[in-house]
Amino acid sequence: MVQEGLSDFFKKYIESKSLFSNKAVLQSAYNPEGISHRDKEISTIASILAPVLKFEKPSNLFIYGKSGCGKTLCTRHVASELEHSGNGKVKVVYVNCKLKKVADTEYRLIAQIAREYGKSIPPTGLPTDEIYRIFQSALDSQRLINVIILDEIDELVKKTGDEILYNLTRINEDLKKSRISIIGISNDMVFLDSLDPRVKSSLSEEEVVFVPYNAMQLQSILSQRVKLAFNKGVVEPGVIEKCAAFAAREHGDARRCLELMRVAGEIADRANSEKVGLEHIDAANDKIEKDRILDILTSQPKQFQATLYAIFCIGVSERKDLIFTGDVYEIYKDVCSRLGMRPLTQRRVSDIIAELDMLGIINVKVISKGRYGRTREITISLPSVTLPRIKRLLEEELSL
Repeated sequence: MVQEGLSDFFKKYIESKSLFSNKAVLQSAYNPEGISHRDKEISTIASILAPVLKFEKPSNLFIYGKSGCGKTLCTRHVASELEHSGNGKVKVVYVNCKLKKVADTEYRLIAQIAREYGKSIPPTGLPTDEIYRIFQSALDSQRLINVIILDEIDELVKKTGDEILYNLTRINEDLKKSRISIIGISNDMVFLDSLDPRVKSSLSEEEVVFVPYNAMQLQSILSQRVKLAFNKGVVEPGVIEKCAAFAAREHGDARRCLELMRVAGEIADRANSEKVGLEHIDAANDKIEKDRILDILTSQPKQFQATLYAIFCIGVSERKDLIFTGDVYEIYKDVCSRLGMRPLTQRRVSDIIAELDMLGIINVKVISKGRYGRTREITISLPSVTLPRIKRLLEEELSL
């Protein structure tokens, strides 16, 4: 009986009319034909990389900005056009350093890039020096300018250390025919500050900073995608504006905006609604927020949870709008003591705070205190009504 019921359900589903005409348009893997509101950044990246067309090595380039502000999309767009215009003299290799078993060791990263040049390298077993020799041989097998894009480069350094960046930039000294240039993409605005001075010097980098999209820009981007993603007339007035306003509040994250619209459409579809309404945006926002927070609470290490709990103690219990890293660290140490857990150094806790910033749970602003150094000013980015409940969930996870 259950099987017959499922059969009827799936038959009705196939026959039902979806609100979507092309859902893929709202997914992160989709590449739009045009990139809106990023002309200045695209032009800057293009001007820095253009010397490769005259077989001149460009500066290494570092691109910063919050999640969902178009960094990767714009960089890959410029690099693709550059490769196309290079008449076979330019090769672009893209690596997402956040992917497991791709860039979690120096060996795996160099092996992954070498495979892009047709070299067959075993996943383990060779000395690192031998991997670099094979890689250099591949680079010098023809006269090319090689542009290596390392997306989430801060994740690479976190896993392997910064020596790998030094090694990559020094390869040019041994190349006879080719040249190599590095493009690093990062959400961490202070990433370079954590590098060894010797590594920073070898990079000789230029920087491009992407500012977050504002609500009007997000509306424009979303309007273009909605026309392609949904059947005509199914999205009610005000939905796009509300969706963009939610995302603008979350650091101007375009990916978040598109995800919110997609989930709202799916909720409306499952409810057999003829329209996507404002209530579906609210439901989608609650669902995404709940899923995201629960994932962080349940999947992250205890040190991560303890740091987040320390921030919530100040923001919720002490009702402070501005939170400073020094205050967080003092409460974090107390939490560790109560748990019988060895506290991390203040620098490592600062790294965890930066990760929380990238996840959009908090917003971190670096404040200069002149000769007294710098501190980070923290604000909680989540809706205030959810904070007490999340704090209680953290207490349960930590058994406090």
